[in-house]
Formats: sequence, C-alpha cells, structure tokens
Amino acid sequence: MPSEKSIYAPDKTLFKNAYVSSFADYKEQYNKSIDNPEEFWGEITKQFHWETPIKYDNFFRYNFDIRKGPIYTKWFDGATTNICYNVLDRNVRNGHGDQIAYYWVGNHPDDYSRLTYKRLLEEVCKFANVLKSKGVKKGDRVAVYMPMILEAVIALLACTRIGAVHSLVFAGFSADSFSERIIDCGAKVLITADGVWRGEKFLQLKSICDQAMEKCSKHGHNVDCCVVVQHLCRVTSPNRMQEHKKVYMKDGRDIWWQEAVADASTSCYPEWVQAEDPLFMLYTSGSTGKPKGVLHTTGGYMIYAATTFKYVFDYKPNDIYWCTADIGWITGHTYVVYGPLANAATSILYEGTPFYPNNDRFWEIVEKYKVTQFYTAPTAIRALMKFEDDLVKRHNLSSLRVLGSVGEPINPEAWMWYYKLVGGEKCSIVDTFWQTETGGHVLTPLPGAVPMKPGAAATPFFGVQPVLLDESGKEIQGEGEGYLVFSRPWPGIMRTLYNNHDRYESTYFSKFPGYYCTGDGARRDADGYLWVTGRVDDMLNVSGHLMSTAEVESILTEHRGVAEAAVVAKPHPVKGECLYCFITTTDQVKFDAKLLQELKHHVRERIGPFAQPDVVQNAPALPKTRSGKIMRRILRKVAVNDRNVGDVSTLADSSVVEQLFGGRPENA
Repeated sequence: MPSEKSIYAPDKTLFKNAYVSSFADYKEQYNKSIDNPEEFWGEITKQFHWETPIKYDNFFRYNFDIRKGPIYTKWFDGATTNICYNVLDRNVRNGHGDQIAYYWVGNHPDDYSRLTYKRLLEEVCKFANVLKSKGVKKGDRVAVYMPMILEAVIALLACTRIGAVHSLVFAGFSADSFSERIIDCGAKVLITADGVWRGEKFLQLKSICDQAMEKCSKHGHNVDCCVVVQHLCRVTSPNRMQEHKKVYMKDGRDIWWQEAVADASTSCYPEWVQAEDPLFMLYTSGSTGKPKGVLHTTGGYMIYAATTFKYVFDYKPNDIYWCTADIGWITGHTYVVYGPLANAATSILYEGTPFYPNNDRFWEIVEKYKVTQFYTAPTAIRALMKFEDDLVKRHNLSSLRVLGSVGEPINPEAWMWYYKLVGGEKCSIVDTFWQTETGGHVLTPLPGAVPMKPGAAATPFFGVQPVLLDESGKEIQGEGEGYLVFSRPWPGIMRTLYNNHDRYESTYFSKFPGYYCTGDGARRDADGYLWVTGRVDDMLNVSGHLMSTAEVESILTEHRGVAEAAVVAKPHPVKGECLYCFITTTDQVKFDAKLLQELKHHVRERIGPFAQPDVVQNAPALPKTRSGKIMRRILRKVAVNDRNVGDVSTLADSSVVEQLFGGRPENA
C-alpha cells in the first residue's frame, strides 16, 4: 500500500498546456494571491461584467477576531452585477450560444436531452418572468426541491436573474426537514417536480412537498405558489401514466411549469444587485440539531466558483465535464451550476445512480460522452470497488484527464484504485477539501502542477491561508497535527447564517479568535502537504495517544475483506476511550473470528498496540445521509447501546439503525 512518502507526478504530456504547469508556477501564483490579493483577484474580475465597476480602494475588508467587534467579510463592496447575466448572456455574447451547456442523462439509458447556452438563456428568462408574475422580487426567498433535471438549473438561474434568493433542499429530505427549512427562510414560492425515479426507487416529490406545505401552514407559514415540473410523463418508467395521475394539484396554489412558461417572454432584463447582496442559502446540519442556513453572497462567490473550477479541473474549451453530485448539495451548486457555467463549460447532468440498470453505468456514460473531468465522492468509489475490475476495463476511459474526489478524505486504497483502474495511471487526482461554508475548494492539488500523495489534500488554493493550531490556540509550525483553521477570507467564504449572526460567530470564530475554524483536524507532513484527518469530534484519545477515526478506517479498509469501515470512540474505564469499529465486508468474505483477529492484528501492526480495536461489529450497512456521508452520531449511540438516537429523518435508510443495535456483539 502507498505510504506518506509515495508521490505520483502529473503526466507531463497530458498537462503540458495546463493553466498551472509546474509546482514553481503554483507557488509563484499562490504567493501573489496572498501578498497582493487586489492584483491577483482584480485581474480575474475583469473577465466578468460589473454594471457598477469595482472600486479598488474598497476591494475587500474583513474581521475574523471576535474580540475586535462583529465578524464580517466583504469583497468588491459597492460594485453591482448579476450572476445569471455573467454565466449566460456573457457567454452567448462571447460566441458560445450554440455550444451545449448540459447533456442531460436520465435514470433510464433511453432518456437523454441537451440544452445550448442560447436555449438555456431563453428558458431562464421565461421562468424568471413566471416568478415575477407570482410576485417574486429582489430579496425574496424561493424554496426548491428538485431532481437532477434541466429545470433545476433553470429554476436557480431564474431566481438569480431577478435578484431572488434560492434555498435548494435535496429532493430526498423528509417533509418535516423540508418544512423546517421553508419556515426558517420564509419562502413564499416553492418549485418542485411531480416525481422521479432513482434507480428502481420511485419518489413522489410533489406528495412530499404537499406534506411539507401542510406542516408549514400549521406553523403559521403559507406557501403562496407551488410550481410543478411534469417530469414523469417524459421518462421511461413502468407506470408513467399511473404515477402522473396520482399527483395532487391544489387550485389557486399549484401550477404546472410547462403551462406557466408556454406564453412567457424569452426576454427578462437582469436585476443588478450589490456584490454583497445574498445569492443563495443552503442548510447544513448543526451540532444542536437545528439546521444552519449558510448564506453566500453574489460577487465573491461568483469569482471564487469560476476560478476554482477553471484551475482545479484545468477545464479547456471542448472538454466534457461531469460532476455526479446532486444539485441539492453545495457541490451541486458550485460545481454543477455556477462554476462550470461561468467558464462556458459543457457538463453532464445525471439523474440516476451508479448502479442502475447495471453497476457500470458511470463508466458507460464516461465512454459515451468522452468525459474529460470526472468528479465524485469516495463513498461512490468504495462502493464501485466491490465489483469486478472488468466492469471498468470493458469501457474506453481514455478521454479522462482529471479525476476528482469530494465529500470526505479519500482513503489511500480507494485513491489507488481510482488512479490505476479508472485513470489508467495517467490522470491527475484532485482530492478536494472544502465545505458548504467555504463555497469552493480550499485545499487541493492542482492537476499538472502539484505532485500527488494518495489521501492528501496537499496544498491550499489561491488566496487561502491554512493554519494548524493546538488546543491552546498556539500555531503549529512544520510537521504536526492540530485544528485546521484559516487566518484570512477568500472571496467565496460564507458571510453569515441566515437570521442568526450570533450563531455564525459562536460556531466558527469563538474557539480561536482571529481564525475561521473548520471543525476539522489536519496534519502537515515533512513535505508541507496537508492531510485532513476528519472532524475534531471524530478524534480518539486512547491512553494519551491522539488519533483520528479516519486514519483507523483507512487501515481497516486495506484488508481485502473490508468494503467500508466506520470508527467511533467508546468510553473505557482504563484507557479513557477505546475503538469501536463497524465494518461492511465484501461479498467474498465471511465475518468470523478469523477476520476479527486479522483486523485487530493489522491495526495493531500499522498504528501500535494502543490502537487495537476493543470491538469490531459486523455492519451489513452503515447509517448514511442521502448525500452518502456516514452519520457517526448514531454509531456512537450504538457503541454505548443508547437507543435515544434523535432525529433520523436525514438518513437514506432509517431501518439500518435497528439492524445495528440488533447486531451488537455480546462483548460490546
């Protein structure tokens, strides 16, 4: 297996024309972004349209030190623009009108479509006019609950065109969760679809929205209008007519998208907004259980989304880019919608799963569309690793140049499988670390410039200044491990939590005054590379030894019989804490005493005797959110046999919880 010293250089022939072609070039540009941010970002802003120009004596201001007053970040304050104009009108005026903006690939292989930049602009204007006719104006919030269809992109851009703020919720959250978010943001208009197929699973989206709107009414908040896309009648499914007939439409409130846009004008003048005006809010889980409405603003987010997309994926004209993330998450916002469109990219918008109708669906799409940049999650990679290699090898993946990883640190074994089997040992892997709060990539290698280490987030992006701190807030120089914080803002960082600035300050800026605290730990190796070790509450202290759960999980998955692992801390009367490990085995391996012994020995051998797990539980499935993240809060409850697990509405399959409690070993 690769070690921390394993280094893989970018393929020189593949990246001879990269935007950043060497490590020296990266360092030069990075230093410029830190030492002279006005000049660095100022050159980039000139590529975009500003109705009121940027004043360079008011380029950016901030305060990260809560002791000095309220926390704030402002970029390009006073300038006005419109992000929809920049990602559509500007591209059409630059000659990209007939270029494909999106290839839409449906759940069923027979379902596909495409949309040019010119047509996308027309459709956005039509729907923007529909929203205006329903009374939506600048600053109003619009709730969106959509599958991965073209109308989802159109809906977001229509909001931005008229200065409305969109609040998109992943179409899979429960009615309870959705209603809570609608009420919190005060949305009066809701956009959804009748339903969607995900693999062989059918979701009645409108029905979930009906339940959510009913719950909103009981709390005194009424949604005035619900716009519904007729999606089911145009996709290949066994019971399309029956599914369509089941959709309930309330008179005076619910309208069909297709009927509403039929007579709408294809012209809609953009609303020019301040650079620091709200663009969208996106809810993320909070430690208290109440979701946090992360708020991003217009100018800085636009510039950062565009710049990270261009450099991290080294996107060039005629490339075909595919991010598999759902539009309901920040990855979908930044790297399915705004980043690609700001670069006049051609993207794939995929509705389905990696496993339907066959387990090679991803590779089939890569081959068919000649994808050059492919961006997915380690969870998906590990799930695909369980199948025979031939599912990958039977497809021609030679078009690929950049492979991306997002959502959590990728373990070295998954990295190597991705690099060797999918990338043919020639693609650069960009292992991106970022958050809903950061708006875009903050740590990542750049393809063509930064040598790769399997599992390392490597280097900071331009304008980003990471720092490692110990528990007392002292900076760790050189090699070491500590809290990952940032000492200055970049343009895309969130500005506040919607209607709750106090929580924003206490959550992100109170622990270490003067720094934005990510809540993650990281270590810096001898070469200066950064390795994200996971959430700081996923750290273990066993007999005085500090280690990350991610490190132990990575070692467990090195075993050929382990498909996936999750590790939590369990209180121990002598050690303080001990390791409680959950493992999902591959199909070829039996969970028995022999496997347990091998795993314990392997961890002991790789980390040390103090790290040997006390408990290893067989977990046929792990509790995951719909975005694929493991909910370790529930695993910690299972470890101590506490059935008071709290809200499980965000789990993809809540029945997993009972399975895990039932499967606890007798010695646990």
